[in-house]
Amino acid sequence: MPAHNGDELVEVRVVHLGIDPATNTPVVILQEADGERVLPIWIGPAEASAIALELQGVKYVRPLTHDLVKQIIVGLGANLRRVLITQVKDNTYYAELHLHRDNHVVQIDARPSDSIAVALRLKAPIFTRDDLLERKSIETVEPEPPAAGEDPEWLKDLRKLNPEDFGKFRP
Repeated sequence: MPAHNGDELVEVRVVHLGIDPATNTPVVILQEADGERVLPIWIGPAEASAIALELQGVKYVRPLTHDLVKQIIVGLGANLRRVLITQVKDNTYYAELHLHRDNHVVQIDARPSDSIAVALRLKAPIFTRDDLLERKSIETVEPEPPAAGEDPEWLKDLRKLNPEDFGKFRP
């Protein structure tokens, strides 16, 4: 097996989206395209839903936030060349969207979960640094699918919120 340089970029793909049973938090598992190493990223429920919807090919009549970002990129005549998961610091992951338009490249700081959701919508490749990949697997459980004709749990929770509650944080 060749030696890996930590700064080397490795293409990864989404191979699994599940729930970490230890924390009951959604986790997206990225795996190197030409290997077995993985990069688990714990994400929020809204971003998990956005990734899951795209992976399942579910489309809404009106655009959701990540669909809107896709339309802005396309509408501005740019394309998303790649997403780069750059680092993890204090258990927080960092990423960049690399947008190209004409002869200009713009790197936009973004959360990995949002970056992955946008990359999936635009069919853009996802890369990470070699030293972020792990050789161990992460055990997850499948989220409970809603019963036929029933809304997913995150949508039920969203419907319970008051509009005045948006933007407020509860400890």
